Amino acid sequence: MSLSPTGALRQSGNLFAMALDVVRTMPRRPFQVREFIQQAWFIASVTILPTALVSIPFGAVIALQIGSLTRQLGAQSFAGAASVLAVLREASPIVTALLIAGAGGTAICADLGARKIRDEIDAMQVLGIDPIHRLVVPRVLASMLVAVLLNGLVSVVGVAGGYFFNVVLQNGTPGAYLASFTTLAQLSDLWAAEIKALVFGAIAAIVASYKGLTAKGGPKGVGDAVNQSVVITFMLLFVTNFVMTAVYFQVVPQRG
Repeated sequence: MSLSPTGALRQSGNLFAMALDVVRTMPRRPFQVREFIQQAWFIASVTILPTALVSIPFGAVIALQIGSLTRQLGAQSFAGAASVLAVLREASPIVTALLIAGAGGTAICADLGARKIRDEIDAMQVLGIDPIHRLVVPRVLASMLVAVLLNGLVSVVGVAGGYFFNVVLQNGTPGAYLASFTTLAQLSDLWAAEIKALVFGAIAAIVASYKGLTAKGGPKGVGDAVNQSVVITFMLLFVTNFVMTAVYFQVVPQRG
């Protein structure tokens, strides 16, 4: 990746152009059903267990921190609502996105990068096969589907872990924990988290595919492309998360 300002702008423009190409190509037929199923199964197989294991300490840390804070403020009855909302709104989409980018995205980038340096991508273009339609679109859709499903898994595991650490380790009241959660939480929080996961999955797959299709310089170039895809994806995810959270709080009225 070029370090010059013009090189960075060129890379950003090319990435945005590829994202537009992916959106434009999605409705095109025939849809690559077999490639989509294979990629969805592969991404799920490499991310389910790490995501579940990572979500437990996330929920535990949030529950312990909020439980300690609410005890100091004399508001223990709101510990459940605060911890569950933190997991549901922010922790679960972020954990899902990081695992999708770190596990699934790297595999996508390495696969497409290996095809690129073996001239398979050029051969497909010579034969009149669009690599975006044939390879990228199924991977993007698979990443989006798996991200939405993993977000639900992280939410359940994170909330269960927070409940355990708050009630068992901090002597919280189970009834107050659940009552405060149902009082402040709303269905729009879950929908917002799922939309975040959907967008994050698309970003991770598009960036990984772009870096893979533009890899050059042999095997070392593929490794560099994988590293760059992870860094770029993380930066875009945090910026996108901030923007989507700000828009959500402006659009959706919060319960008091």
